[in-house]
Amino acid sequence: MIFCSPAGRLERRDLLEIIEDRYQTGATIIASQCPIKEWHPNIGDPTLADAICDRLLHNAYKVEMRGDSMRVRNPGRKNDKKEAIVTES
Repeated sequence: MIFCSPAGRLERRDLLEIIEDRYQTGATIIASQCPIKEWHPNIGDPTLADAICDRLLHNAYKVEMRGDSMRVRNPGRKNDKKEAIVTES
């Protein structure tokens, strides 16, 4: 979710438009490798970042995964589990 390129202005607007269309009409799921605290700097425009985050994070369940990546294969560590932390707004 990096929108700092010149084309990023249009991408930010498109994202806000999609989120506004879905706001309080149904479930929206966002999957990101970028932590929520880094969304504002990655979106780039502070005003649009506020609008996007307000609509997405209002009444949201946030699930943050902790632990090593499941993509890393290490046969000696079979019992390591990912931990999901759920927070409500």
